[in-house]
This record gives sequence, structure tokens and C-alpha cells, in this order.
Amino acid sequence: MGRKVHLIPFEVVKTLEAVSEVPKGVEMIQAPKMWQQSRGKGITVAILDTGCDITHPDLKERIIGGRNFTNDDEGNPDVYTDYVGHGTHVAGTIAAVENQAGVVGVAPEANLLIVKVLGQQGSGLYEWIIQGILYAVEQRVDIISMSLGGPDDVPELHQAVQTAVANGIPVICAAGNGGDGQDSTHEFDYPGSYNEVISVGSVSLERRSSPFSNSNNEVDLVAPGEKILSTFLHGEYAALSGTSMAAPHVSGAMALIKVLANSSFGRHLTERELYAQLIKRTVPLQNSPQVEGNGFLYLTTADKLADIFAEQSVAKLGNL
Repeated sequence: MGRKVHLIPFEVVKTLEAVSEVPKGVEMIQAPKMWQQSRGKGITVAILDTGCDITHPDLKERIIGGRNFTNDDEGNPDVYTDYVGHGTHVAGTIAAVENQAGVVGVAPEANLLIVKVLGQQGSGLYEWIIQGILYAVEQRVDIISMSLGGPDDVPELHQAVQTAVANGIPVICAAGNGGDGQDSTHEFDYPGSYNEVISVGSVSLERRSSPFSNSNNEVDLVAPGEKILSTFLHGEYAALSGTSMAAPHVSGAMALIKVLANSSFGRHLTERELYAQLIKRTVPLQNSPQVEGNGFLYLTTADKLADIFAEQSVAKLGNL
């Protein structure tokens, strides 16, 4: 258990002091079109990462607490400061508030539980990740988001993931950035390659498959993961690339879906049912399933299909 898990490598494309926009990735998955029905209110997403800039103006209202499992800050469990920027960036994609400044997340009214499991070197012990997952389960979060991984399949990590799923918590993970651009060769990172997690690959802002995105038979879907603009350290913003950036789009989307599903079904859905609700909101991009799984996250798929069928019906009536 002394082996380490790492941040899935990511690239900082650029940093900015001030922006004011809905990021392109958030728009691409059709999140703003869902906001009249759901903004993720009442849903808590646990982010297992490098911590968070808890004073960031786009995030401070969304953070409800957290825990540090690393050695940073002398192991103080109550200090979950981000020294890397990765966790802060992920948090913004999920739930940055809509405040007419900065950026907006996919689920701008979701709550964030910051679970720091990776230290300032961008790595952490498997034991920290496992403790972080079990802590999130104890806190009864709704969703777990993990943009981290390693090459080792550690049974205790797998068990922790299974515990979360058994408690009805979808576990959303980055697929990994070890891809070589060939769908015929498979690359595996854990926990992203466990069957129980929702494994997210990356596409560009033009919906082209990212060559770095892992391909394997456990990829469930893809989301924007290149040049993704979000919150960063010291109240700033940055554009980053990696499957680490794709996964939080899906975590935020799951928060929106869970609110909708709970109200339309009148009960809490199981993890499997939530997964089905997510996957029905995907569209194929004509890539191999090993690269894109079920396809690209597109939250208004059902509405789009209804419009197409309505247009076809009108056209048929016009031909009578």
C-alpha cells in the first residue's frame, strides 16, 4: 500500500486573471439549456483531488466542507488548501456559481465537499484515496468525482469504489491520459478502469477524440477535455487539457440529472438507474466504442429526438 496514485497528467494551456463567460465545454454538453429545470440544488459532489482554493469568488459559496488526508500542512485534517490548481479547476467545471463574473460550472447550485487526497507534488498514497472514498460515503454525498489514477489495480481501492456504488453513489473518473491515438491498443488507469465507475474519455472543443485519451472497453462516455477554462489558484482562471477536465463535466451533469430524476420518479434512483439516465443523454461520434464508450455527453438528447420526430410527423402530414 506504499505505492502512489498520481494526478492524471494535465497540461496548463494558459492562465488568466479575469474572465466572464460560460465556458465552451459547459455549453457544448447543453448544460445551460437544463438550468431552467435543474441547477443541481441540494446535490453534494465530493471532489477527491489536490484540495481547493476555498476563497475563490466563484467557488466559496458552493463549498460545504472537506477533509485533508495528505501530509500537507502537517497532516491537519481541516486544511484542504490546493497548492497545485488541479482540484480548484475541477471544482469550477462542476459547480462554479453564476455571478456575472468569472466562469459558470455545469451545476452552479450543487454543493462541493473537498476531499484532499493528493498533496502538493500531485501524488498521494492509495491509502489516502481509499480513506477519502470511505469518508465521502460516510458523509452521504450524492456523487464522487475523481480525476486521478495510477497503473496499479489495488484490491482495497476497488473495494472502496464498490462500497460507494453499493451506497447508491455514482463514482465518476477520468479515463486517463496514456492514449496513443490508436483504438486497437488499450491503456488502463485505476480507478478509471474499474467496471463499477463511470469512466470518462476526452474530446476536443471540435468534438474530435483527444489522442491522449485512454482507449479500453471500460470507457463509458466522452466529454470536453481540451483547453477547458475554469477556476484556478489565487482567484484566477486557467485553460487546462486532459481527461481530468472531461470527468467533472460528467460529475456536474450527474448532479443536474439527479435533481430531475428525483422529481420525475418521485424517489431516489439507484446508481444503476442514474447511470442509465446519464447514458441516454449521449450521442455517438462515430469513433470506436473503446475510445468513446456510448458517445458524447449531450444533456438535451431527448428533447432533440422529440423535435426530430415532431418535424418528421409534420412533414408526413404535409405529404398527405
